[in-house]
Amino acid sequence: MFLMREGNENAVSAGGTVKYLCILVLLVLCAPVLANQTSANQSAGNQTATNQVPASQTAAVDVPVVDGGIGPCKADFTVKDGNGKPLYDAKVSVTLRYGFWSKRKTDLQVGTNSDGKARITGLPDAPKKPLEFTIKSGTVSKTVTDDPSANCTATFDVTMTVH
Repeated sequence: MFLMREGNENAVSAGGTVKYLCILVLLVLCAPVLANQTSANQSAGNQTATNQVPASQTAAVDVPVVDGGIGPCKADFTVKDGNGKPLYDAKVSVTLRYGFWSKRKTDLQVGTNSDGKARITGLPDAPKKPLEFTIKSGTVSKTVTDDPSANCTATFDVTMTVH
């Protein structure tokens, strides 16, 4: 090479060979570990695939959820008409007041699904006043009240009738 003596040329190629031999030994030693991880992942994937239930067999329709993000409480609603049939897209709304002197507010609204169900999560667990939920479908509206400090997981079955 450029400024090498004849004796050093063999030393350089021997040093390169040692590096390649070390890498080769490392790969040979790590191969069984990598093979075990791959087979474990494949068998776990096969177990998951055999335990999954097809979507066509799940009977429940997803419940629409809106999150207030203020606390741990929730309220579940089932809205039906006067004949007991679920109402689709009935609007459930609530205003959450919080902060210093309750100056901050968040207006939440969610529509019911085809089963007439809706859920509001993230409600405060100690509001200064009970929460008033307004349910509206067409021209008919109804108001229900809940105090999350007494009942953190409220459930409401609301029947909307035209007077």
